[in-house]
Amino acid sequence: MYKTIQETAEYLSMDIAKVRALVLEGRIRAIHDGNQYLINQAQFKTHFEDVEKYRQKIQEYLNEPIPEDIDVKDED
Repeated sequence: MYKTIQETAEYLSMDIAKVRALVLEGRIRAIHDGNQYLINQAQFKTHFEDVEKYRQKIQEYLNEPIPEDIDVKDED
């Protein structure tokens, strides 16, 4: 499904100017139909999946208990 820059900015929760700049830099793939740029929404699916996997890994890391240090009980 193709969206305009404004619709894509709303979908990504970004500023319209930032999305337009990313399109012009080529960091977001888009087609120009003569009037406006159209952006395929499917290109963001992989990005959001990767972000979710990374978020889960961070949460797992934060939930791990801190192991007790062996040297804590050793008082010389």
